[in-house]
Amino acid sequence: MSKSLLIVESPTKVNTLKKFIGKDFIVKASVGHIKDLPKKKLGVDIDNDFKPDYITIRGKGKILDELKAAAKKVENIYLAPDPDREGEAIAFHIQNEVAKLNKGKIYRVMFNEITQRAVTEAIKHPTELNVNKVNAQQARRILDRLVGYKISPLLWKKVQRGLSAGRVQSVALRMVCDREKEIREFKPQEYWTIEADLEGSRPPPFQAKLFKIGADKAEIPNQAEADLILKTIGAGPFVLEDIVKKERKRNPSAPFITSTLQQEASRKLNFSPKKTMMLAQRLYEGLDLGPKGTVGLITYMRTDSTRVADEAIEAVRGFIAGRFGKEFLPDAPNVYKSKKTAQEAHEAIRPTDVNLDPASVKEYMEKDLFNLYELIWSRFVSCQMCPAVLDTTQFDIRAGNYLFRANGSVVKFSGFLQVYEESMDEVLDASGKANDRLLPLLEKGETLKLSRIAPEQHFTQPPPRYTEASLVKALEEKGVGRPSTYASIITVIKERDYIKTEERKIYPNELGILVSDLLVENFPDIMTEEFTANMEDQLDQIEEGKTEWVKTLKSFYGPFQKDLEKAEKSMRDVKGKMEQTDEVCEKCGKPMVIKWGRFGKFMACSGYPECKTTKEIGEGNASQKNGANELVEGSCEKCGAALVMKIGRFGKFIACSEYPKCKFTKPVSLGVSCPREGCKGYVSARRTKKGRTFYGCSEYPKCDFTSWDKPVAEECPQCKAPYLVEKWKKDEGKFLMCVKEGCGYKSASAA
Repeated sequence: MSKSLLIVESPTKVNTLKKFIGKDFIVKASVGHIKDLPKKKLGVDIDNDFKPDYITIRGKGKILDELKAAAKKVENIYLAPDPDREGEAIAFHIQNEVAKLNKGKIYRVMFNEITQRAVTEAIKHPTELNVNKVNAQQARRILDRLVGYKISPLLWKKVQRGLSAGRVQSVALRMVCDREKEIREFKPQEYWTIEADLEGSRPPPFQAKLFKIGADKAEIPNQAEADLILKTIGAGPFVLEDIVKKERKRNPSAPFITSTLQQEASRKLNFSPKKTMMLAQRLYEGLDLGPKGTVGLITYMRTDSTRVADEAIEAVRGFIAGRFGKEFLPDAPNVYKSKKTAQEAHEAIRPTDVNLDPASVKEYMEKDLFNLYELIWSRFVSCQMCPAVLDTTQFDIRAGNYLFRANGSVVKFSGFLQVYEESMDEVLDASGKANDRLLPLLEKGETLKLSRIAPEQHFTQPPPRYTEASLVKALEEKGVGRPSTYASIITVIKERDYIKTEERKIYPNELGILVSDLLVENFPDIMTEEFTANMEDQLDQIEEGKTEWVKTLKSFYGPFQKDLEKAEKSMRDVKGKMEQTDEVCEKCGKPMVIKWGRFGKFMACSGYPECKTTKEIGEGNASQKNGANELVEGSCEKCGAALVMKIGRFGKFIACSEYPKCKFTKPVSLGVSCPREGCKGYVSARRTKKGRTFYGCSEYPKCDFTSWDKPVAEECPQCKAPYLVEKWKKDEGKFLMCVKEGCGYKSASAA
């Protein structure tokens, strides 16, 4: 019995670890948690200090039996689930099951990366289970169970069955709904700007914007004021009054932590947080790199620390000097501050071997996996490079009492920009536009030639809707959730159909707004960002051994129980208050009423359950809201009846007016024919099961044409391609682009 047993979470790690630790170890995987609270009951004894009733997860009995059998055959057991609270809880439950079967020692080992060095070192220096970390995970699990299992039945009773609430997810939903209310209530204010196109003694021509009127900042409220200024300025003269030149340094961004990786992958690669974490998990656990075998390519991806190990710093500095030259290497390593709450035992997300550059591993990865690895690798290398140096120039141009200003910059030394640039990092001028234009070499005092001066109307904009990236950023800033939970928070409220994403922006569904309003009205104490952030702090204190987990739960449950009892009586009964309509059921003649369903309001026969007739409710005029569907051109391909526009779970679609007798449906056309040769279909908007909009052929599954970019029925003016696609960039907004290879046409903006 000389062998040892190493137990990990994921089965994909098993073969890699066997290669590292040799024949002296048996390696087994728990495949995640083996124990959890039961699904069909609360599973928490509130009166007995919140004692949890853990049971073996359905389907894990066989795995647990294998772990027990292996434990009997070895002397020592090494528990190696992931290095976080969830991993600690998994290790704790495994230890409870196998301890009585093993006479040797049970150790806890943690790998921040799946490499020969890291694994060997971890096994050489094992630790013990961290009970405080287990208690923190247990407290979180019980808190979430109490909220979910106590509030969800209320929603079933007052709104409809199948709804659910979560301690953290509901706060995230409130943030989305509150932002939507801000947007709807926003009243835009008109303002104007004035720009002049000017030329000096040397090219190129440039633009300058009215910056000051006298000593005050230029604020133009309406067209009359703008016209008066133009009349006063006339043709000038425009004199270059001052030139300010500065050298400015631009520092690299910190290496990735979980939240920044999710944000940047969303912005640059259009990945959801869930997809980013799934791909990162694969990179962490290891990929087959041909002759090199299976290699873990990145460090652990659930972290809020920007700390980097000394040996990794040494390696990347050597790489930078060799690849780019010593002028790109700072005298000392760059150090980045982590948040106060960061787990400094963890490292930032980085490549395990900087010499495995993206080009050298590309052939072993599919596209998405490669793109994420390239992002992580580039960010890490750039974080240890010298700052970029920019020469910035500011022109102040005097036209009587009016001062115009132009800004420009040029990269003098690329520094870290040689490798990586964070997508949201933009050099902005006073007007908020990208400050990357080059101004001509002119002399102070020059009189400039005016070629055009024009006013432009603007309106103040409401706060932007969240994207998945900006929601993750907001959750992190407000202390709602932790690195391991950001992806699941967004995924859960999407899967509950409380929110949807369109063109990368998050919109709350009608049902999401209703649920959020009900929760805020009845549970004001727990539905706040402050309360949720404070609870996260208390969980951190449990992990640090500064407070007891039972004490934390008691302090939460007392007020929560009072809110619960009050809500039972006072929560609005949406289910019981059905809206009456003027419509009658086409089957039985009884009045139709408006009810709430999983996907929002719908019309149903008041004779339910005897009559189960239902209809969708349109979004347009009053007649649609009363249940009448809008007629569209054409006739049903099956029965010849009229066609109507309907609203379903995935948006608008066309259906036969004789439903339910005839169930013919078809998608709504964008006016673009399918580009596949020989296909007679057309392109329409569709949604994935997760709510993300894409565009595909109406002849699916016969034709598999799809596009994430929205096709627009406009011919390319350059190559005459039959359609363009709509794109969006942060610094440019919407624009149209040709998809034909080699064309490169791009419009200034899209309507």
